[in-house]
Formats: sequence, C-alpha cells, structure tokens
Amino acid sequence: MSALAGKTAVVTGSSRGVGAATAALLAEQGANVVVNYRQKAPRANKVVSGIQEKGRQAVAVGADLTDADAVATLMDTAVDTFGGLDLLVLNASGGMEKDLGEDYAMRLNRDAQSDALTAGLARMTNGGRVVFVTSHQAHFIDDVETMPEYEQVARSKRAGENALTARIKEMSAKGVSFVVVSADMIEGTVTATLLDRARPGALEARREAAGKLYSVEEFAAEIVRMATADVETGHVELVGGAEDFLARTGA
Repeated sequence: MSALAGKTAVVTGSSRGVGAATAALLAEQGANVVVNYRQKAPRANKVVSGIQEKGRQAVAVGADLTDADAVATLMDTAVDTFGGLDLLVLNASGGMEKDLGEDYAMRLNRDAQSDALTAGLARMTNGGRVVFVTSHQAHFIDDVETMPEYEQVARSKRAGENALTARIKEMSAKGVSFVVVSADMIEGTVTATLLDRARPGALEARREAAGKLYSVEEFAAEIVRMATADVETGHVELVGGAEDFLARTGA
C-alpha cells in the first residue's frame, strides 16, 4: 500500500501543468487531493473529474494565494472535506504576467508562499510534509546568472525558498518536515513557452546544457516521490540538469 493512501494533499496552482500532473499522481497513489486554481474553474474541475473517474477523491478550490482569507479557506476545505491535511505542495508561481503589478512576483513567490505555509501548518497533522517546488534558475540565482526576462521571477522564488527554509524549526516543532524540489526548465510549461518566445532558442540552449529537460509528467513524478522520501527536513532535491549550475558555483 502506498504511503500516501488515505492522506490528504493540497496542491497549489494545480489546474494545469506540473501542478495538475502532481495532483493526478498523488491521487493515483491513494491521496485525497485539493486542486487549487486562481481563475480557471473549468480547467480545475477537469482535473478533479479525471481523478474521480479513476475512483479517487478530489475537490477543486478557487483561491488567489495573495489573498490570506482565500488561502485559509483553501486549507479549511482540506480539513472539512477529508478530515485533515498531511501534505502541502507549494507549486503555484508566476511573475511574468504584465497586468498584475510590478510587485506581483514577490507577493506571489515569497509572501504568498509564507502565508500558505502559515495557514497550512496550523492545520497539518504530525508527520506531515511541505514541498516547495522551484527551478534551478531560481535556486541558484545568487550564484548563476539567468535570462533577464526571468530574473525578477527567479529572485522572488529564491526569496520564497529562503523565507520557508527560515521556518524549518517552526515546522519541526509541529512534526512537519520540509523539502525543496528544483528542476531545470520543464518542457511544455507556460513559463518555458514564454521564455522561449521572449528569447528564441532559450529552450534548446537549456536542453544542450542539461542534456535532457524533464517533461511535465516526469517532474511531477519527482515531486510525488519527494512527498514521502526518507530525507532530512530541509533537503533540496535537484532534479536533472543541475550539473552545469553546480559547476558554475564551484560546488
């Protein structure tokens, strides 16, 4: 039996892409899943329907993570619907949008992540886990230059990772562990598409440097694996393509 059987997971930003694939894989392994979306209810409902068609349990909850009340409702739904909260996957990110304000990247990728942790931790069970999803471009931004078009997002995501890591003792006091999962650019994601559009050839350049770029499904599988992996709290899992980043940091 899967270690996730009967557990309840909230996956932020899970109406499409890596988040949706992660939600589906968690459900396949027996977890009850709360699918979070900001605006696209039909897309989130489709993810939920796909899970339910396989005999698993899921519910969609609309919540803008930059709205503290909405985040509280998101976490409460997990408890009210499935009886608890065991796993919080902080997957939602953004910042390349042009219409949400100059500070949106930092509000979403740092402030909202910390707020989501606060709300989740207040409701999580002993033995729970928080997984923060990021990119090598963000994780290594202090040492390795990234594309100008992505720098604001990368720095805000690194700030989010730092803010969460600083709270490891707080999580440990509640019996909750913390893991970071970082990957290179992911084939087929909105971010990769936007970056390749802004800087033609960017995706191919990363393929060559990394040797291979993960697909949405492959990265989701790594996130799900780390949801129950036997690792120390604070562990950072570098998923594929990190060798050139590590080389440039001298690690």
